[in-house]
Amino acid sequence: MSRRRDPAAARVVHRTCRVGLRTTRGQRERCFGLLRSAGDVWACVLEVNHWRWRHQAPPVVSYQALCRELSTAGPGTFGDLDTTGARSVLRRYSDAWFAAAKRRRTGDLSARFPRRRRGLLPVRYYHGTYTLDGRRLRLPVTRGCAPLWLRLDRTVPYPPEQVRSVTLLAEGGRLWVEVTAEVPVTVYPAGAGPDPARVAGVDLGVIHPYAVAGPDGHGLLVSGRAVRAEHRMHLTDTRHRSRATAARAPKPGERGSRRWRKTRRRARLVEARHQRRVRQAQHEAAKTVIGWAVQQQVGILAVGDPRGVLDLPAGRRHNLRLRQWQVGRAIAVLRDKAELAGITVHLVDERGTSSTCPSCRNKITKPAGRTMTCRHCNLTGHRDLFAAATIATRTPGHTGAAAGGGTSTPAAAVLPQVLTHRRAGRHLPGAGLSRRDPRRPPPRHHVTTASDGGVMAGTAETAARVRWPAEARPNQHGGESLDASVRRGTTTPPTR
Repeated sequence: MSRRRDPAAARVVHRTCRVGLRTTRGQRERCFGLLRSAGDVWACVLEVNHWRWRHQAPPVVSYQALCRELSTAGPGTFGDLDTTGARSVLRRYSDAWFAAAKRRRTGDLSARFPRRRRGLLPVRYYHGTYTLDGRRLRLPVTRGCAPLWLRLDRTVPYPPEQVRSVTLLAEGGRLWVEVTAEVPVTVYPAGAGPDPARVAGVDLGVIHPYAVAGPDGHGLLVSGRAVRAEHRMHLTDTRHRSRATAARAPKPGERGSRRWRKTRRRARLVEARHQRRVRQAQHEAAKTVIGWAVQQQVGILAVGDPRGVLDLPAGRRHNLRLRQWQVGRAIAVLRDKAELAGITVHLVDERGTSSTCPSCRNKITKPAGRTMTCRHCNLTGHRDLFAAATIATRTPGHTGAAAGGGTSTPAAAVLPQVLTHRRAGRHLPGAGLSRRDPRRPPPRHHVTTASDGGVMAGTAETAARVRWPAEARPNQHGGESLDASVRRGTTTPPTR
């Protein structure tokens, strides 16, 4: 696929979706064979360049030179992997090498050239080398091997003419196909598109991944408490699993038993499921922000960049929260969806926005909760929205501490008057009203009951205060849920 487009062509962006595979045992072995062969190609390139380094010869790093080295190997050297798949590995190596060289030229000495071997490496096939027919995908293999047809578990969400490449990879013990397509940027009717004069500020956080303060006094709060609970419950579950399997762990230098391998495989599957849940919640939160911005005709999103605090030591617990935050991914997901919607994203310095009054611009002591009160002008409101309103007045570009954490425009901050609340991660266990996280222990409720199973007389008020877990129950009270009737005291809860 060409890396250059005609400037006169319609503007497009590249988007990638991940689709699972439904394979037989033979197809699964062949797919993993392709990934292992791609790892062999990567290892061969590392060995060649290491040999040349020991003999004081220049390394082979350009894509053209690597392809010439591959042609001398001959067909069938890497199993079922054909030339197209092997060249995708060479392209990956060349891009990684030149990216590291560019960073080192700019003074970043922490950048390292590729030198680690990989057992399984993704294989990419560009447009024209594969066949995509509905839910059937044919991957090219080397000459003389049987065709490799794979079945997708769902339909690709892009039209076939927009698909530009497919990538075979393995994650968490499962096979996936990443489909990349050229999606045109959204075109709006006259007067209904994003207005560059309308700017909204976005404050990033943990409890609220996105807090947006837009023009005309509109605001948006996206709650991420379900995502935070998913992180905490997954961490607790991982600790319990480690303690339970510590006795079966093989000694150093010994090979694990079959039961131990099955346990490790189950741990990898659980970890991959956790990552997919969090990734989907991040996309849902960013999609909510962009949908709200399109509705408000916001043309520019000023996003506060808090990545400067990631290198500051803040204790074991807070450092773990920062690692689980994934703020860089939150910015990247928001930028990608904004680009597709035709909205511009500017990163600004967010230092001091959570401790500055947006009205009088005086410093405020950071509150313990979410409500901030200015003792100078008696302004009270949500501190994340206050920070977003201040960020909306910041100019793009990084400024140091001497400038007070960022330069602001003379325009006054617009405080939200109409607030919209949304939740991210409704698919997570325990996030909905009818589900409960199976990893969370059951609640301990003490209700005095009679011998016949009913609530004793005089305990109606106690029963009304009982909080039952959010579990799915049949509707037995004429359109009213059992939880609501118990809270109003019209019925007695069942004994457990």
